Amino acid sequence: MKKFNKTNAMRILDSLNIEYDYMTYECEDGHVDGVSVAHKTGQNPEAVFKTLVSVGHSKELYVFCIPVEYELDLKKAAKSSNEKNIEMLPLKELTKNTGYVRGGCSPIGMKKHYKTFIDETALLQDKILVSAGVIGTQIVIKPDDLIVAAEAEYADLI
Repeated sequence: MKKFNKTNAMRILDSLNIEYDYMTYECEDGHVDGVSVAHKTGQNPEAVFKTLVSVGHSKELYVFCIPVEYELDLKKAAKSSNEKNIEMLPLKELTKNTGYVRGGCSPIGMKKHYKTFIDETALLQDKILVSAGVIGTQIVIKPDDLIVAAEAEYADLI
């Protein structure tokens, strides 16, 4: 049996004594977008959240977690972060700023803490899935526990 290495996000959850589970999925086919992950893990896409990193007018970075089938409403994101406007962080800057790669970006355990927002629809779910910080593994967690672990707040983002 293959040994499973915990991710940094999982170690942080352990250190906070936050209960979570994890699911792995096959990623060899290159389909690692959120909707594909929901299908591969057999989960409702409403409960699978993607982590998006953006940059505000002030040049501050922000993290937004939204259900995978939706797009981030940039006006709502700007309002929630008290920014004049928000745009997505260029992909080439993602790893440098977060330590994570596209498809494996977790709201927990980035290189630096950025103000983080979780779409309020998470409250409709008992548990949600977010990336564990590597492609192929998702964390299953109660929304309120993710708020604590990611030092986040709920917001209307979609």
